[in-house]
Amino acid sequence: MPLALLALAIGAFGIGTTEFVIMGLLPEVAGDFGVSIPTAGLLVTGYALGVVIGAPLMTVLGTRIPRKRMLMLLMGLFIAGNLLSALAPAFAIMVIGRVIASLAHGAFFGIGSVVAAELVAPQKKAGAIAMMFTGLTVANVIGVPLGTLIGQHVGWRVTFAVVAGLGVIGLAGIAKLVPELPRPEGVHLRHELAAFKNAQVLLAMAMTVLGFGGVFAAVTYIAPMMTHVAGFADGSVTWLLVLFGLGMVGGNLVGGRFADRALMPMLYISLGALAVVLALFTLTAHNKIAAAVTIALIGALGFATVPPLQKRVLDHAHGAPTLASAVNIGAFNLGNALSAWLGGLVISAGLGYTAPNWVGAALAAAALVLAVLSAALERRETPHGATAAAFAAPADRPAAVHH
Repeated sequence: MPLALLALAIGAFGIGTTEFVIMGLLPEVAGDFGVSIPTAGLLVTGYALGVVIGAPLMTVLGTRIPRKRMLMLLMGLFIAGNLLSALAPAFAIMVIGRVIASLAHGAFFGIGSVVAAELVAPQKKAGAIAMMFTGLTVANVIGVPLGTLIGQHVGWRVTFAVVAGLGVIGLAGIAKLVPELPRPEGVHLRHELAAFKNAQVLLAMAMTVLGFGGVFAAVTYIAPMMTHVAGFADGSVTWLLVLFGLGMVGGNLVGGRFADRALMPMLYISLGALAVVLALFTLTAHNKIAAAVTIALIGALGFATVPPLQKRVLDHAHGAPTLASAVNIGAFNLGNALSAWLGGLVISAGLGYTAPNWVGAALAAAALVLAVLSAALERRETPHGATAAAFAAPADRPAAVHH
């Protein structure tokens, strides 16, 4: 494994920690600022929307900057946003801090996915992307539970200060270990935008929004759901997040392995099972053991879709994958924002803390429908596949070339 993948994974670890730790600390932050839980959910929605906007924006700005330097600049932005969150005197300032940190997120994973894929042989690309995302999933086993523990015992501001420190380590790792990759010649914004004319790229992104929306409908409100419905103590939220994280690590690695072999079957199984498990969570949330098992399964099934969906976008974006890759990361977070908002709506409507699970099940089922549709379209287009590939002008190619 190239050491550069480790540096990318460290950056991913910091980003993963800040993205997810807020879910375990919603009650503390809400209490400190004197806002309701659904209002505090805006810290999840705001971050996610920042990723959606930041992913294409930062990637477009980065088309003229070497990839290594761009990754370093993004980590700098991440550090600044987390420091602002840690020091925020008012709720609105904290939302701004979350948005600043989130602007780095999509472009980091988008550019990082392309860099990771370039560091290894073609048949190992999905595995390399999964390796980088392992930083994000391990964050949920170590970073998020530790951050939640620190937040509950020492104060949530300390958690965000520590996360900023992780960003500094990530920045140093990228500076030291990631090789200088020349900017692909001949790839301009026009070529990057051309990927969005491809129906398969758009379908993969829609699957990402809906599939991940399914996961985060349930997970955004996990702290109040587990304490009020399952009857867990506040301190138990930490180890429940560990279970979610362990599920994510396993699912991500399995997804990476099978994405290189049987991509679409992997998507059918993971999305179908995710819809079923989320629907069952409305029942299992009332039993401590069943709830804990369900949380691990949601993490595993949700993240089993990450490498296949990311690889599908890279495959269909032909030779200009950077923007499409980053926008797909934005799509994960659009799913987060959509589901955090919808989950807040059903809770505010008085339907209870388990109601977001039904929202999640419906979103995951819709993603499965799109996966079936995508495969059907691909089968219909197969005879023209060679023509389509040839149609991608030679200027589109260099981004896929190994430098």
